[in-house]
Amino acid sequence: MIQPEKLIIADDHPLFRQALLTTLQPKFLGCQWLEAETISELENQLGNHADADLLILDLNIPGGHGFNNLVNIRKQHPQIPVVIISAHEDNDTMGKAIELGAVGFIPKSTPVDTIYTAIIEVLAGKQWLPSNFRSAPANEEYHDIAERVASLTQQQHKILMMFAEGMLNKQIAYDLNVSEATIKAHATAIFKKLNVRNRTQAVIAISNLDLGDQDFNK
Repeated sequence: MIQPEKLIIADDHPLFRQALLTTLQPKFLGCQWLEAETISELENQLGNHADADLLILDLNIPGGHGFNNLVNIRKQHPQIPVVIISAHEDNDTMGKAIELGAVGFIPKSTPVDTIYTAIIEVLAGKQWLPSNFRSAPANEEYHDIAERVASLTQQQHKILMMFAEGMLNKQIAYDLNVSEATIKAHATAIFKKLNVRNRTQAVIAISNLDLGDQDFNK
């Protein structure tokens, strides 16, 4: 049986993370479990543990803006396979996750024994999806914006997510400990890569990668 050495769980609900750990820890003895409940914590875990065997990622982490976070992770850490675990269980969401590089999609309603089986399969290099999943034709426009987001540097992506949160250049500069001029320079580069003219258009463009139902209480 496959025994991973290091797994990362990124989910902003402590009770769900604890339930998952309670179920999986006895089955993966000797495995180091790393947790993250914010985008910042997840970035730190990925940066410090580039040798992780798998990232179990909830799409609804606040600040991640749905699939934008997945696109960035696949660009910055291509060596770490990602399996999505989400309360969004519709066919469209599952299909988009796989198209954007996830190796599996586990609905949160999945029985715990099946979750274990799914993780074993993706660790073995296989793809795992619920039996009720039905593939749909690829959306070229959707793929275009995903590729543009993937072309951003990690810092540019972080700034773009801050734009989406409605933060001003001055606030972003303070949080990132850089000058406002640096933020403006990054903004210019972001707009060029996304093929937009301003931050409003940039936020609208990446909204295509948001989840259809933005309910963070799920």
